[in-house]
Amino acid sequence: MSANTEPKPPGGTLAADFLASLVVFMVALPLCIGIAQACGLPPEAGIITGVVGGLIVGFLAGSPLQVSGPAAGLIVLVVQFLDDAKTVPGTNPVVLLGLTLVLAGLIQITAGALRLGQWFRAVSPAVVEGMLAGIGATIIAKQFHEMVDDTAPKKVLDGLLTIPQAVWKAFDPPAGASANHTEAAVIGLLSILILALWKPIVPKRLKIVPAAVVAVLVAILVNEFGRPIFEACGARIGPAVDEHGGIGVERVQIASSLADAVKPIGWPGWEILTLELVWKGAFTIALIASAETLLCAVAVDGKHTGPRTNFDRELVAQGVGNTICGVLGALPMTGVIVRSAANVEAGAKTRRSAILHGLWLLLFVSLLPGVLARIPSAALAAVLVYTGWKLLNLPGLWKLWKESKSEALIFVATGVTIVGADLLAGVVLGVVLSALKLLLRFSHLRVTRVDDANHKRVHLHLEGAATFLRLPVLAKALEAVPQGQELHVHLNGVQLVDHAILHLLLTFQKQYEATGGTLFLDWERLHAHFNGTDAPE
Repeated sequence: MSANTEPKPPGGTLAADFLASLVVFMVALPLCIGIAQACGLPPEAGIITGVVGGLIVGFLAGSPLQVSGPAAGLIVLVVQFLDDAKTVPGTNPVVLLGLTLVLAGLIQITAGALRLGQWFRAVSPAVVEGMLAGIGATIIAKQFHEMVDDTAPKKVLDGLLTIPQAVWKAFDPPAGASANHTEAAVIGLLSILILALWKPIVPKRLKIVPAAVVAVLVAILVNEFGRPIFEACGARIGPAVDEHGGIGVERVQIASSLADAVKPIGWPGWEILTLELVWKGAFTIALIASAETLLCAVAVDGKHTGPRTNFDRELVAQGVGNTICGVLGALPMTGVIVRSAANVEAGAKTRRSAILHGLWLLLFVSLLPGVLARIPSAALAAVLVYTGWKLLNLPGLWKLWKESKSEALIFVATGVTIVGADLLAGVVLGVVLSALKLLLRFSHLRVTRVDDANHKRVHLHLEGAATFLRLPVLAKALEAVPQGQELHVHLNGVQLVDHAILHLLLTFQKQYEATGGTLFLDWERLHAHFNGTDAPE
């Protein structure tokens, strides 16, 4: 049986998959809604993506235990695209996004069919981590303001710098403010505390309940029934938002019927394909979503002992999912590590768990939309703020700094550029810096000369990569050796030798020995370095 062949599951795995699917559903539901709202789209857009990620991609996936859906990492891309699309006259930004997502999906399908799945993984971990950190900072810049019922500045850097002002509004709301800053901040703070402390403090048997679900449920209860407590504490309570009272924090706005919310984008006309915005967005989404998905798949493979990922099949599955989401006017999707890790930790054995989680999403939003309409927006913003903080991964940056300062600098440069410019610019800079680092590594060759005058010997010790980039350095060192000497060239510190260096040494040997000198060189070791094999000890 091949490594990528999924074995036929025994009957005992059905219960495990069923229970795991419920856990993943509870993790996915608040994230689907929160990510959609963070993108400025209706909650249904995120839920539809979650449903497609479960029912369609879950069935086709090359990584059976990976769960796909809307990802926090794509919020920045979607928001930036929608902002740019508003400047295109005579077009609907959501329709443009849908068409762009269809093209991105087709790009992914093509890449998978051409067996390029492994190449999408060829991105430096420092670039990926820096990308996620930049995305995390961007999410915090917007969602922290949403968490206290405030309006976030348009620019990411301004959003980060004005966080103290947003905090102050929660303590001292402006007179006559229509927003309920204090009440929203209380719900947001409670939600973050639950997210951070739930697993460390609750009994083991309760850890299976996702912290995000508990945070949302507590937020609903506080928003619905917390008015007497606030009034008893002397807090200035804002107006109730409906006849049911509550403390007045804005709730999720959701359609009464999912069928009514599904609005296929239709065909906007061939001229839309001439827009640079559409093609740039399609390739960017395809690149970022594919890299995030396949790196997530690698992480999931490390968490279980079942079938390994077929990366090309996974890429095709993601392409199919994104194409369908584009047609339905939903959000782009990726494989998501939070949901996938929850799936594995909950005991999932086969792809049925991911498929079932999509079914539960569909049934819940179809049968119980009123429950979703009770969720305070501040709670979902808090979930995303906490997610953004985890994406920043400052402990990971410190660990990387201790291991490799150059990699840590690439991490920082990528993240800072994303915050200061945009996502694509940050990723491109990170890839360029990684390539330059690799180029510098393969262009570094240290040549150390040691003269033994008593025995008329010269020793040249080579360290680094002996490539054509450093050929002038080695040629100069060889030419400086006096004639008639015993020249010993030591290759112990050499990592790589290319054809140009090999030819230089062969030519120099003939010329040097013709003038009465002798060249001693471990030719077996040299050929081993040239052929890319391990040199003999």
